[in-house]
Amino acid sequence: MQLDQKNVLLGICGGIAAYKTPDLVRKLTAHGANVRVVLTDSASHFVSALSLQAVSGNKVSAQLLDEEAEAGMGHIELARWADYFVVAPATANTIAKLCYGLADDLLSTLALATTAPLFIAPAMNQQMWAAPATTENMQTLKNRGAIVLGPAAGEQACGDVGYGRMLEPDDIADALADYAQTKALTPILNGLNIMITAGPTREAIDPVRYISNHSSGKMGFALAKAAQLLGAKVTLVAGPVSLPTPQNVVRHNVESAQEMLEVVHNDIAEQHIFIACAAVADYKLDNISEQKMKKQGDNLQLCLSQNPDILKSVAFLDKPPFTVGFAAETQDVESYAKSKLEKKKLNMIAANDVSNSDLGFNSDRNALIVLSKDSVISLEPKSKYLLALELLKLVKTEFNNR
Repeated sequence: MQLDQKNVLLGICGGIAAYKTPDLVRKLTAHGANVRVVLTDSASHFVSALSLQAVSGNKVSAQLLDEEAEAGMGHIELARWADYFVVAPATANTIAKLCYGLADDLLSTLALATTAPLFIAPAMNQQMWAAPATTENMQTLKNRGAIVLGPAAGEQACGDVGYGRMLEPDDIADALADYAQTKALTPILNGLNIMITAGPTREAIDPVRYISNHSSGKMGFALAKAAQLLGAKVTLVAGPVSLPTPQNVVRHNVESAQEMLEVVHNDIAEQHIFIACAAVADYKLDNISEQKMKKQGDNLQLCLSQNPDILKSVAFLDKPPFTVGFAAETQDVESYAKSKLEKKKLNMIAANDVSNSDLGFNSDRNALIVLSKDSVISLEPKSKYLLALELLKLVKTEFNNR
């Protein structure tokens, strides 16, 4: 309930994505928010005020001059009420209004009258999103402190494919929850050094080919960001991913499992906590070809040998840090994780089911089962950042009690 008792004012513009907004209201209320909705005239053609009133539990506002609302000054009351102002979907027209400070309807007037943080979830045709005017307007709003959510890429209602789709309701609700949670953080990890591994490794076959896996590194990077915001000094050992380095985090880039092992052990003696989130390749080639391999018939045999077990090598040190493993499984998730916890002498392990395409690899959301010697705790699906915060709180409790 990261938005518990927070007041979210949702402004809905006239785009086809407006049909998703009742679901967005439900997602926000599931996070604990109080939601009130403002509809533009064009938005009312795509979604009804009645449906939004039903899911929010509050009257929907649409008119700037409403005689029934505080003698016609309802927009000021709404502006003061809001803790967060979310415009979703935000059309190119409304974005332009917000940029130039126009106030010709209730939504644009509220944007000027409120001091609440502004979140914008754009939704429009891909060419409209790419237009120089829209690009300049968005940059102006960002410079003023607006938080832009999306847009996503994909097939659009008009048949085009590209950026311009509104983010899904889950993603928008999670973004607000992330923001609220960050504002409320207590630096519980002050004074601790934490090393985190993230992403895949690549094991070379020849100069142009390699063995790897689908890990995006997003969970490990979310942990690094969360740990730093909670006060820790964070070292991130990252496999080949294109994610930006979280602020104030020391990052070491590696390719292979052997490189990751060496970088980890170079600094492991200084760490209080080690979190092995990387999806390290289990095997490597015995012999890497110095030249690009050519086709040799219908079948090719590669001779593989086991990579070093980085997590186990840390846990079996004479004076190991508090060690947390990850287990990405496709079946019997809890059972396999418990076995790994015991065999590798870990303090904790976080397991997830990567057979679910909506969670885990490449997704921005995840769910975990967290096991220690005496407990099993399930963390429900949410953004990887929020999940990272929850996991680190569990880690800190176990670290204190070990």
